[in-house]
Amino acid sequence: MATRIDDLALLSDLETAALVDRTGAIVWACFPRFDAGSCFASLLDGDDAGFWRIAPIDQNATLERRYVDGLVLASTWTTSTGVVRITDFMPVRDGCPAIIRIVEGLEGEVDLYAELVIRFDYGSIVPWVHRVDGHLEAVAGPERLRLTTPVEHHGENLHTVGDFTVSAGDRIPFVLDWHESHVDPRAPVGADESLAATSRSWVDWLARSTYDGAYAQDVHASLAVLKGLTYAPTGGIVAAPTTSLPEAIGGSRNWDYRFCWLRDATYTLLALLESGHTEEAIAWRDWLLRAVAGQPETLQIMYGIAGERRLTEIELPWLAGYQDSTPVRTGNGAHDQFQLDVYGEVMDAFHQARVAGIDPDGDAWNLQLLLMEEVGRRWREPDDGIWEVRGPRRHFTHSKVMAWVAADRAVKGVEDFGLDGPVDEWRTLRGEIRDEVLTKGVDDRGVFTQAFDTDLLDASVLLIPLVGFLPPDDPRVVATVDAVADELMVDGYVRRYLTDSGVDGLDGEEGAFLLCSFWLVQNWALQGRAGEAEELFGRLLDLRNDVGLLAEEVDPRTGALLGNMPQAFSHLAIVNTAMLLCDVSDDGVHRRAEQR
Repeated sequence: MATRIDDLALLSDLETAALVDRTGAIVWACFPRFDAGSCFASLLDGDDAGFWRIAPIDQNATLERRYVDGLVLASTWTTSTGVVRITDFMPVRDGCPAIIRIVEGLEGEVDLYAELVIRFDYGSIVPWVHRVDGHLEAVAGPERLRLTTPVEHHGENLHTVGDFTVSAGDRIPFVLDWHESHVDPRAPVGADESLAATSRSWVDWLARSTYDGAYAQDVHASLAVLKGLTYAPTGGIVAAPTTSLPEAIGGSRNWDYRFCWLRDATYTLLALLESGHTEEAIAWRDWLLRAVAGQPETLQIMYGIAGERRLTEIELPWLAGYQDSTPVRTGNGAHDQFQLDVYGEVMDAFHQARVAGIDPDGDAWNLQLLLMEEVGRRWREPDDGIWEVRGPRRHFTHSKVMAWVAADRAVKGVEDFGLDGPVDEWRTLRGEIRDEVLTKGVDDRGVFTQAFDTDLLDASVLLIPLVGFLPPDDPRVVATVDAVADELMVDGYVRRYLTDSGVDGLDGEEGAFLLCSFWLVQNWALQGRAGEAEELFGRLLDLRNDVGLLAEEVDPRTGALLGNMPQAFSHLAIVNTAMLLCDVSDDGVHRRAEQR
C-alpha cells in the first residue's frame, strides 16, 4: 500500500526526524541532521528507496495510533489472535542519532515481520550489510547504520527481513543507530532506559507551557510539533522535515523545506513567548541574529539550520517522486531571491522580543540600523514576493506593507524603548510607504490587490490588519476580507492566489494553502464575526490526521493533505489563531495587535 501524506507521523530527536506511515513503516529519515541525505526515502519513490517496517503478518489487522508523551508514538495493532503495541521514538541525542522501536505483547499471541531496506543518499546507494559482534551493520561511504535486536534477520534480495512472534507480556526492542563509518560505534543504548529518558524530557518540556486558554490541547500538540522541528544545537526551526511532497499530485511544485525561513520568525516568537517557552524563543532570536549578520544587502530569505547560506537546488532524477510528482529536489533556489517583506519580518521579530521583555542585544539593534538603511534604499524596487514566485518581479502589495512594518518597528524601537536612531527619517519613510500602498495597492472596489499593476487578489493582504497597518474595521480591510472569501475560497478553504494568472511562472495547480485560511479566521475574529471564525477554525483542525499533524496545503475537493509534512507554518497558525481567538473572546481586544 502506497504511503499517503495523511498517513505520516513525526519522530524527532531535535536534530533530525523520521516519518512513520500507517503500515508500520518508517518511510523517511535523514541522518545526522534534518537536511542530510536520507537513508529511508520510500516516501518519494518505492520500497527500493529505503524503509523500515515492523507490522503484524495478519493483513486484516487494525491500527490505532497516538502520541503518548510529546512525539513518542504508540501504535496498537489488533489481530484475530492478539494485540501488540509498537512504541516508536527517537531518543534524546547522546552522541549519535537513533530510532528505537519497542514491540510489546498486550493480549494473546501475534505473528509479526520486520523488513529493513537501507538506501543511503536519497535511495541511490545500496550499502554493504554484514554482522559485527551480534549486530547488523550497513556501511557505505561515510555512513554506518547498526541494528541491534534479539530478533534474527537474514538477507533476501537486498532486503533484511525477520519473522517473530510476540505473546502477552513480551517486550522486544529494535535499536537502529547512525555513526560515521570511520569511527568505532559506541555501545548501543538501552531501549527502555532511552524511552524513560525521552518521555521524561517531553513531559518536562510540555509542563513548562503557561498557556491554558481556549483550545489548550490543540495548542500544546502543535507546540510539540514545533519543538520537534527545532534543531537544538542552534535554535533554528525547519519549515518541514521533508522535501518534494507535492502541492498538487503529479505536479512540479515540489520544494525542499528542510531550512529556516526568516518569514517564520515573528510567528515563531509569538507562539513560543505566549506559551511560556522563553528559552526556545531566545534561542530562535539568537539563531536569527547570527544567520542575518553581515552586510544587509546580502540578507537572504532563508538559511540552513546552522545559518548556512549556500542552499543550491538540484534535482534527483532517480527518484520517481511522491505519486509520480517530479522533480524531486534538494536545496532551494529561492534562497537568493529578493523578498522585500523579510526586512519587516526580521524587524517585527526583534520588536516582539523587546515587548516580551527578552534581554535586548546591542548587536541586534546595530544590525537593525543597517537593515533599515537597506529598506530605505530598496523599498521602491519590485521583488519576488512572499510566495517566492519564479515569474517576473512585481510591486507586491504585501511586500510594501511589510516594508512599512520595518519602518514602524524601527520608530517604536526609539519611541517605546529609548533606542538610538534617525527616528524622524524613519517616520517619513513610514508615511511614504503607507501613502504608496493606499494609493497604488487598492482597486476601484476599495480592495487591496496582489500587486500595484493588477486587479488580482492575493491572500497575503489578509495580513494588513494583523501587522497593524490598518485596523480590522477599516472599510478597505472589510472589503478585502470579503473579496478574498468570495474569490479565493474553494470548497471552504483559501487559496494563495489564482495560479492560472501566471504570476508565479509555474505550470499546474496547487491545493489550498492552509496558513491563508487561518489568516481568514483571524480577520473574522477581529471583525467580530466570531461564529464564522470558530466554524472555519474547527474545520481546519479537523483536517489534521489521526495523530494531529497538518501539512502545508489541502486538496479542497477531497480533503487530502498536500505539500511537505508536517508544516511548521500550519502548526504555528494553530497556536497563534487559538491564542487570538482566546484574546478576542475574553475582552474583545486583540492584545498583540495593540502591541504593534
